[in-house]
Amino acid sequence: MTLFVHSHGEPADPVASTVIDMSTSAHLPADAALARGTVTDRLVEANERYASRFADPGMDAKPVLQVAVVACMDARLDLHAALGLELGDCHTIRNAGGVVTDDVIRSLTISQRALGTRSVILIHHTNCGLESLTEDFRHELEDEVGQRPAWAVEAFRDVDQDVRQSMQRVRTSPFLPHTDDVRGFVFDVTTGLLREIDAVA
Repeated sequence: MTLFVHSHGEPADPVASTVIDMSTSAHLPADAALARGTVTDRLVEANERYASRFADPGMDAKPVLQVAVVACMDARLDLHAALGLELGDCHTIRNAGGVVTDDVIRSLTISQRALGTRSVILIHHTNCGLESLTEDFRHELEDEVGQRPAWAVEAFRDVDQDVRQSMQRVRTSPFLPHTDDVRGFVFDVTTGLLREIDAVA
């Protein structure tokens, strides 16, 4: 895979950019991937290379744009590139489905009350894995391990409706002081475009 980047790491115009070849295990023969160690080994090696060129940017912990983005953990979502964000711009909170759970509310509360964010952007996406699951997943886990998970799967069939539900959970949380700028979107994994979801169907 080839990626064109600016010096600060953002995707850029190929004409004015440096070309970097990025390889993952998916692009390597099986024997070559094994010869390079585990995935974690390779990531640690990559961090050592990164650290050798790293310079403290001297940033404050508070996001420059005062925004928190809640999104799915799906590997196809490159949020910084998709939203034109740079290091230090935002808080990013990710989980399976990008749904607003109690733990997301916890993170948003800290983000707003301790670190100054005011806006919340919620991003689900097309072809999400949660659309193929049901709460039976929890029952199957209980059968397998002998203990029922305390958390809900948060599976859904209608991605638009689930974005609306997530927006409502943020807007009605008593812990969040800033709920006037909460917007929800669905990211199309085939086009890269965001589609905004109205709060009311």
